[in-house]
Amino acid sequence: MAWGRKKSGGRKEPLFGLPAALADLRLTADDRVPGGGDDKPAKSKKSSDSGGEKPRPSRGGSKRRGKSRDFGIGRLFYWTAVLGLWAFIAVIGVVVWVGAHLPPIQSLEIPKRPPTIQIVGLDGSVLAQRGEMAGANVALKDLPPYLPKAFIAIEDRRFYSHFGVDPLGIMRAAVTNLLHHGVSQGGSTLTQQLAKNLFLTQERTMQRKLQEAELALWLERKHSKDEILELYLNRVYFGSGAYGVEAAAQRYFGKSAKNVTIGEAAMLAGLVKSPSRLAPNRNPEGAEQRAQVVLAAMADAKFITEAQAKVSSVQAAISVKPAGAGTVNYVADWIGEVLDDLVGQIDQDIVVQTTIDPKLQNLAEAAVIDELAAKSVKFNVSQGALVAMTPDGAVRAMVGGRNYAESQYNRAVTAKRQPGSSFKPFVYLTAVEAGLTPDTIRQDAPLDIKGWKPENYTHEYFGSVTLTQALAMSLNTVAVRLGMEVGPKNVVRTAHRLGISSKLEPNVSIALGTSEVSVLELVGAYAPFANGGYAVSPHVVTRIKTSSGKVLYDRPADPPNQVIEPRYDAMMNSMMRETLISGTARKAEIPGWTAAGKTGTSQDYRDAWFIGYTANLVTGVWLGNDDNSPTRKATGGGLPVEVWSRFMKAAHQGVPVAAIPNSQGNWGPANLIQISSQITPPSAPMGQTQPPPAPSDGGGYYRAPPMRASAHPNPNARPEAAAGLDGWLVDRLFGGR
Repeated sequence: MAWGRKKSGGRKEPLFGLPAALADLRLTADDRVPGGGDDKPAKSKKSSDSGGEKPRPSRGGSKRRGKSRDFGIGRLFYWTAVLGLWAFIAVIGVVVWVGAHLPPIQSLEIPKRPPTIQIVGLDGSVLAQRGEMAGANVALKDLPPYLPKAFIAIEDRRFYSHFGVDPLGIMRAAVTNLLHHGVSQGGSTLTQQLAKNLFLTQERTMQRKLQEAELALWLERKHSKDEILELYLNRVYFGSGAYGVEAAAQRYFGKSAKNVTIGEAAMLAGLVKSPSRLAPNRNPEGAEQRAQVVLAAMADAKFITEAQAKVSSVQAAISVKPAGAGTVNYVADWIGEVLDDLVGQIDQDIVVQTTIDPKLQNLAEAAVIDELAAKSVKFNVSQGALVAMTPDGAVRAMVGGRNYAESQYNRAVTAKRQPGSSFKPFVYLTAVEAGLTPDTIRQDAPLDIKGWKPENYTHEYFGSVTLTQALAMSLNTVAVRLGMEVGPKNVVRTAHRLGISSKLEPNVSIALGTSEVSVLELVGAYAPFANGGYAVSPHVVTRIKTSSGKVLYDRPADPPNQVIEPRYDAMMNSMMRETLISGTARKAEIPGWTAAGKTGTSQDYRDAWFIGYTANLVTGVWLGNDDNSPTRKATGGGLPVEVWSRFMKAAHQGVPVAAIPNSQGNWGPANLIQISSQITPPSAPMGQTQPPPAPSDGGGYYRAPPMRASAHPNPNARPEAAAGLDGWLVDRLFGGR
């Protein structure tokens, strides 16, 4: 119900239904828009009543629109404040959550740099370095000014103005990366990079980036800018295992970081972006291109002049010295295996002084690698090893394979192979100790031992021969007969007494070298022949000290331990000398020097050996294949002798000549060394009237008995456990200490 218009009497009539609903929609005079058609008479009247004054328009609608705009702006500010508050709360929550996954800030400390193990040679030169961070710390003030500026120019131009995190740098990098549709710039500061290197992993996650930012803020509060920069330069990774500018400068340029040129400094700064990809020894072109970018950045930042940038660009291209993975790394790995036994856990930088002669190491490496490069295809030989030591057991050179970068398996220490006839000296020594002499006669004739028929390399038999002839020509039947005569167990005892530590099977085939040994232990077991009959402990470490000079280990001299009587030592030297004069190693000669030795070839030509010695060096060479596959008739008297001769001739240049101890001794009725050239071979068997032909270079090739199958460990297998390699290394390498 609504009320209608008033009647003349003042009374309002009630309205019902639709009229009542429409009545509320009628406009009053106050509701009309000024200037409308219905208001004209009223306006005229009002104007007339007011004496013609023009009425002012109403401003009610404008006020409402203003209020609406004010309300919208207010709402915008309101919701902006609300959202900002929630965003602030969210950021605080994220910071708290990230911080909860970090160690307490008050407990954070700059972690100690992992220890550096510096390995030096006999002459004091650095052979290799081990440890995650091989470079010594250098002070910022000791570096040329352009070196740290190179890093600032390319990595963090605003380093000295930001507070650890650079928002401008992050935005610039984000915009650049979006425009290039990829990652072309980074927004991390040097402080953030240091935080990552010190405390975090390299994973690319948002959590890690947030942790990195928090730690960067902490570092900036805890340390000065110069301290942060110095820490950064000493911890950043430069590729090829080099951590810190000092290690990198030594690795790539062969000099201290204190002496690098502007071009070299630019190259080092450029490596941080991608150290593995841009390492100069792997990618010299890429490293040089990146160095030019750094030089341009340095010039743009006014750290150097344009002229310096151009000159340094040329210098950087010629200053890199590519570092190869030399065979001396086999020595370094070998040393690393026993350091814990010598000095315990390493928690500080140490210097390991060794017996390695860098000159001889280079000669050994060249001899093995060059000979294999020239003849490996012809003989189907893929690997080789060489060990050279003094007669007292000091290792002067070791080659564990032809290429350390391709295979770190040490074939000189870890690999066990059948020595073939190079094992025969232990049989003959056992025989002479049992009463035989070098001119004792034994029969070279067919032999059948329960179906096993050992044969000579030439498949010929020479009837009655002296032990000297039998050893020089590497006659298998004589060796087997001697082994059976003195007993296989006694042969094994002799070999162990002289230094063989591997397990040896005391069977009839032991005389032909069917039990496996390493190159190092076989060379060490030959050393008593060269030093007058004294046992040796092959060793390479002489002293270990800290970087400050404190001695942690000093190897004492071995106590005298005579394992071969002088008389028997003279007999063995006389017989093995004949091997080089008229036997299987005739190519092995060192002008002016008395030398002796023995060749060896295993079943199906799988292994080729030669162990020879002078009064100066005992050197052994092994050649073969890691998978134990047969070579193409590579024999001990062939390629191994050539490698040995090349090395030994160069190694003895300029060394005063000396005779092998006891080599001139009188071992019995006659001195074989003096009359060996006059020995007439016995009459040829089976009616032959001519002496037997000169032995071939077979080195005593044999067919293994049915009961013994050769085997070779996987080159990727781990070394033997405590009773094997570890125990042997301690006992043999360092005299049990």
